Amino acid sequence: MSKMEDRLVYMANQIGKAFVLRPRDEAIDEIATHIKAFWEKRMLTRIFAHIDAGGAGLDELPKQSLLKLRETLPK
Repeated sequence: MSKMEDRLVYMANQIGKAFVLRPRDEAIDEIATHIKAFWEKRMLTRIFAHIDAGGAGLDELPKQSLLKLRETLPK
C-alpha cells in the first residue's frame, strides 16, 4: 500500500469507529453519507481501487459503506 492508501484506510476506519454503536444498516448509510460529503473524487477513486485490490486493512463497516456508496455514484 502507498502512503496515500494507508491514510485513506486509516481515515475510513476512523469514520467507521464513530458509528460502530449504531445499528449496522444505519451505520453503513451514515458512513457512506459522511464520506460522500467530505471526500474528493480522487480520494474515492483511490479507495475504490484499494478495495478492488483486496481492501487490506479496511474494517468491515467502512468497506461495506464504500461499496454501497460506489453503487450510488454516477459512472
